[in-house]
Amino acid sequence: MCCRVLCLNFRMEIQAKVAARIKSIRTEKNLTQEALAWSSDVDRTFMNHVESGRKNISLRSLEKIVAQGLKISLKDFFNHESFA
Repeated sequence: MCCRVLCLNFRMEIQAKVAARIKSIRTEKNLTQEALAWSSDVDRTFMNHVESGRKNISLRSLEKIVAQGLKISLKDFFNHESFA
């Protein structure tokens, strides 16, 4: 039982870090959620749920948002102090 709680907490922590990183880069690039969603080929409400940490994001969706929408590599996305 203790391991399940630790795994759940870790997963939620990663989800929150990914959400915050996406939002941070999006605002640095002066993009709206709608503009990022459009360029990433995902729904605007999905983008809102991802950024708020309410949606667990798949690797495919993460790739679309980061590489296609934010136009940075996954390596650069994760090569940040928040993931250290």
